[in-house]
Amino acid sequence: MQATTHPPAASARRKASAIFRVTSGNFLEQFDFFLFGFYATYIAAAFFPASSEFASLMMTFAVFGAGFLMRPLGAVILGAYIDDVGRRKGLIVTLSIMASGTILIVLVPGYETIGLFAPALVLIGRLLQGFSAGAELGGVSVYLAEIATPGRKGFFTSWQSASQQVAIVIAAALGYALNQWMPAAVIADWGWRIPFFVGCMIVPFIFLLRRNLEETAEFTARRHRPSMRQVFGTLLQNWQIVIAGMLMVALTTTAFYLITVYAPTFGKTVLHLSTADALLVTLLVGVSNFCWLPLGGALSDRIGRRPVLLAMTLLTLATAYPALSYLVQAPSFINMLLVLLWLSFIYGLYNGAMVAALTEIMPVEVRVAGFSLAYSLATAVFGGFTPAISTFLIQYSGDKAAPGYWMSFAALCALCATLYLYRRSTGRLQAAAQ
Repeated sequence: MQATTHPPAASARRKASAIFRVTSGNFLEQFDFFLFGFYATYIAAAFFPASSEFASLMMTFAVFGAGFLMRPLGAVILGAYIDDVGRRKGLIVTLSIMASGTILIVLVPGYETIGLFAPALVLIGRLLQGFSAGAELGGVSVYLAEIATPGRKGFFTSWQSASQQVAIVIAAALGYALNQWMPAAVIADWGWRIPFFVGCMIVPFIFLLRRNLEETAEFTARRHRPSMRQVFGTLLQNWQIVIAGMLMVALTTTAFYLITVYAPTFGKTVLHLSTADALLVTLLVGVSNFCWLPLGGALSDRIGRRPVLLAMTLLTLATAYPALSYLVQAPSFINMLLVLLWLSFIYGLYNGAMVAALTEIMPVEVRVAGFSLAYSLATAVFGGFTPAISTFLIQYSGDKAAPGYWMSFAALCALCATLYLYRRSTGRLQAAAQ
């Protein structure tokens, strides 16, 4: 009797532990990315002084976006490495590179102290972070897909993104606390570095978690492991799937960076809300995302990925710009919260289904590299530059709701890609979902 009742509970505990261990690196990545976006105005003043606030902020967001340009390179190189040596070893390497970039950014003196070396070193730090992140998301998502209980792949893979929301909540809470405890002048001078130091302090703990990660049974059982040349060849042969996957991810990356990383800057500089209000909204949006993501994954397990993906892209096309237009016409804490919670609902359900779908459309032998490349291309082209593009669109169109057009364009791309992929290989995708 004991042998038949305890193994399921023990297996569930092992899987919960594995989810926690593997998603810890995702936490660190998004923690630092969010801090860079939220403290963009302080980073701009410290490292990118210019003749106008707009020019300084654009340079800061350009460096922020430059990290995403390294993601496709990291996706192919590190993704192929993970497909070769295994999920556990590869994810330890990505964490090491990510931590190096974070520590570099934290320790760089300001422009007034070391001149042009300051922005150059910040750029190098962002490039290291981007290179690492190129394979981090793919490695984590594939790991979760490969340990998932049959029929629950959407629910399992949704925790990749859910872990990022925990980072958003903690980072926003830290920022809110600093805003309450420290004068604005002190935060602008050096206080903004404190949350980054907190991120550095948790790096050793995350390393310990990753070191004890078990390899997936599916990877261990695989007899053939492709070389780098074979990975490149397979990706080239499946370029249509990679590009369509990129377009499917476009809505996820654009929505996420709009409602989290860019939201505090939007609230302060466009809506003219207080720093505390903008941070509190972002914190609550992170909580909302955390709730909706697993529900989106579980819903896609029950009714299929395609219906969820199509419904959310159509909702975005119908409501993204009108919602932001309403917000800029009546800016307030409550209205910003309501609008971003609505966009959070769309993002959470869509992404919960999308991550599982992306692991299913990629060839098994290059699953990490293919997933990572598609995701990285989408982040480089769409999501990573969302703060810069939103700032540019508002400045030159005069329409404060212009980011809604950018999000709608991403939704249109995702809609077309979803229709193409599920028409192309419906049978294989249904089999992979089991």
